[in-house]
Amino acid sequence: MDNDLKGWLFDILNAIMEIESFLANQPSSFSNYEADLRTKRAVERNIEIIGEAMNRILKKDETIILTNSRKFVDVRNRIIHGYDSVSDQVIWGIVVNHLPILQSEIKQLLNE
Repeated sequence: MDNDLKGWLFDILNAIMEIESFLANQPSSFSNYEADLRTKRAVERNIEIIGEAMNRILKKDETIILTNSRKFVDVRNRIIHGYDSVSDQVIWGIVVNHLPILQSEIKQLLNE
């Protein structure tokens, strides 16, 4: 695998691990997430990183298949360009439902 691709995959994995670390010291609930502005901004920033790395991966190698890859890019664009319409519920849904799947896929790709 190309070094650029590996680097972007590691960037995604590191962003997911950072998100996990931000949520590790509190009960995992939407209400706690919604009430903590600092955590929300940190999570959003890491989702931006995931989306940008995903965009680069998709442009460089269309054969790499990652679940919801285009949606991660779209969410990144929404956070950056439509910051005033970012939904806490959507971000929380990504964290809870999609990041664990993505993390598993990234680890599998890096172990190939």
